[in-house]
Amino acid sequence: MAAEIFLQNEIFTRFVFPFLLIFFIVFAILEKTKIFGDDKKQLDALVAFVIGLIFIAFTYPTVIATNMILFLTIAIVVSFVGLLLWGFVSGQAPNIGGEKWVKWGGAVVIIVAVILALVWAMNLQGETIDFLFKNDWSNAFWTNVAFVVVIAIALALVMKKWE
Repeated sequence: MAAEIFLQNEIFTRFVFPFLLIFFIVFAILEKTKIFGDDKKQLDALVAFVIGLIFIAFTYPTVIATNMILFLTIAIVVSFVGLLLWGFVSGQAPNIGGEKWVKWGGAVVIIVAVILALVWAMNLQGETIDFLFKNDWSNAFWTNVAFVVVIAIALALVMKKWE
């Protein structure tokens, strides 16, 4: 069992962190929009403080905000890993020149690798394989996917000849 650090305490995760998040977001918006006028930092801070207190007084909005922040952090990490892999494959930024087919191939490999890494990181290997390949509908589904891919490749080759 992993030891709990003080930042994982329920007081921090249910009250302090959501309050600080809402406080800073509201304060930044009030400062940027200057709703109460220029140089009114005290008033902006007081309004942001009250809104933050009202926010943490209710459980449901706090849970929603916490879940959205968790989703955001996971999305940032996944994007970072994908871009890092892209940098290793292409040696350059995604929007800079190079062979088009190499970029598409690299992008497909990276997308598949990131999806597989997510499945592995969430420990869903068995469930995902069972869902995708061991259901009643799986055989027909994968047959149709194969036909669609073959047709798409054939159309791409035919359209490429006409250009």
